Amino acid sequence: MDRSKQLGEEKILSLIIKFSIPAIIGMLVNALYNIVDRIFIGNGVGSDGIAGAAIGFPIMLIMMAFNMLIGLGANSLVAIRLGEQKKAEAEQIMGNAFVLLVALSLVITVLGLLFLDPLLKLFGASETVLPYAREYMRIILAGSVFQAIGMGMNNFIRSEGSPRIAMVTMLIGAVLNTILDYLFVFVFHWGMAGAAYATIISLAVSAAWVLYHFVYGKSVLKLHVKNFKLKVDVIVKIAAIGAAPFLMQFAASILNAIMNRSLSAYGGDVAVSSMSAVMSITMLFLMPIFGINQGVQPIIGYNYGAKKYDRVKEALKLGITAATIVVIFGFIITRLFSVQLISIFNAKDTELIAFGSHALKVFLIFMPIIGFQIVSSNYFQAVGKPVQAGLLSLSRQVLILIPAMLILPRFFGVEGVLYAGPLSDLVSSAITGVFLFYELRHLDSKHQGMQINET
Repeated sequence: MDRSKQLGEEKILSLIIKFSIPAIIGMLVNALYNIVDRIFIGNGVGSDGIAGAAIGFPIMLIMMAFNMLIGLGANSLVAIRLGEQKKAEAEQIMGNAFVLLVALSLVITVLGLLFLDPLLKLFGASETVLPYAREYMRIILAGSVFQAIGMGMNNFIRSEGSPRIAMVTMLIGAVLNTILDYLFVFVFHWGMAGAAYATIISLAVSAAWVLYHFVYGKSVLKLHVKNFKLKVDVIVKIAAIGAAPFLMQFAASILNAIMNRSLSAYGGDVAVSSMSAVMSITMLFLMPIFGINQGVQPIIGYNYGAKKYDRVKEALKLGITAATIVVIFGFIITRLFSVQLISIFNAKDTELIAFGSHALKVFLIFMPIIGFQIVSSNYFQAVGKPVQAGLLSLSRQVLILIPAMLILPRFFGVEGVLYAGPLSDLVSSAITGVFLFYELRHLDSKHQGMQINET
């Protein structure tokens, strides 16, 4: 069976298992880039090093936001075009996406390096933490093009029905990053620079693997030079659909900056370091949800394009169920082993462990409902509805969380920063539930209309 046609014919549960498990492994592996860096930095450099990486993280999120704008926006279009049996158009979209990914990454590198110190200070760097953040981010910014190609283009491997190859791409980079982190930080004693070099070299290897797949490998889609010529209509469509994940990730950057500034003001550098560990652990548990999203997205997109609405609903329901199981498991683990989880980052810093274990429990109070909110928001992106997708994605990280981060600390100090998280999770999930209810009713109407026409 053709690898793309299977999306419209094979059993939904089998497809989700086939596509999501490799994507989950890939996303978990991807999360290890930052988590492993922070673990090695925490144990090899100290808690100030963790704070330095945390202060630079908003810049890394901005880099990832532009990769999502192009990579995920084009990925949705490619999945729909393949469902419509328009392979040539799918390749044209992918070629334009490649050029945009490279061009935007180079612009970010130049601007980031020019304004690095002012950005780091804006994002909450103290005089103690600034040198650590500067040393780390100079190298990360210099290699942003490798992240753009490796992570941005990897989306298309999933779209064409090759989730295992997409998983291998991320696995190669993360395993290499872990090995190089150990060598550069503990053996060569390169400190922050060593962790950054490990990340960039690993991303470069992943980028080379992806390019080989689309140029010389057995891919359904091919990267042709003729498709590098940018077309305005293609760019507009990519940007329209990719706007939702872009805004969500860009908002995450703003959120991280606000959080770091508040933590620094009300709790000092130790609060910044502790919350960095908390966010790393949080991402480790949320990455399987993003993996489920990546596995479900081409299934929903293909069947929506093929007008098989019953399969669209089934894929959505199974995705939400799987995501909920994952977050409930994560919730239990963070309740029972909060101290042990934080200790991984620096077992000798008692202040880090005390604040971090408390923050982990508070920040994730409503973790069991997060899976529903994330998967449901992704549904609207998968079917090419950027306005709804953008609103729901932003509701959790912008419309509710950022105001809460700005207001609550004024009344409750550092505790206000922690309680802003669960407040946002609860309200955004309720809003998402309302949107999804009406969307499913509309989908049912379209499905019934098709059945009437067929009879």
